[in-house]
Amino acid sequence: MIEIVNTPSNGHRFQIKSKSDSILLTSEEFHSKTDLDTALSKLNTLQINRGNFERKTNHQGKFLFNLKDGNGSLIGTSQLYDSEAGMENGIKNLHNRLTDLKKL
Repeated sequence: MIEIVNTPSNGHRFQIKSKSDSILLTSEEFHSKTDLDTALSKLNTLQINRGNFERKTNHQGKFLFNLKDGNGSLIGTSQLYDSEAGMENGIKNLHNRLTDLKKL
């Protein structure tokens, strides 16, 4: 499921949620509804592969990943994970969720 969220600065973000309703990815902020709609349409045509995911560790040792488009532009960022295995599972779940959403 994709949920649209309004930001305090009058912008918009989307969140991709798992079937159990946990947030898998939070998008960058979009300052217009048109930009948000454009990003969502690109998401539906994105060919997901390993190169779309940038794996990172923050300064506290937590794991996270970024989802990037084919041009390397940031689409969104995951939640923080306590382990690398948890992060890899999050990537797998997001990949599966995006595949499911394309079928709708």
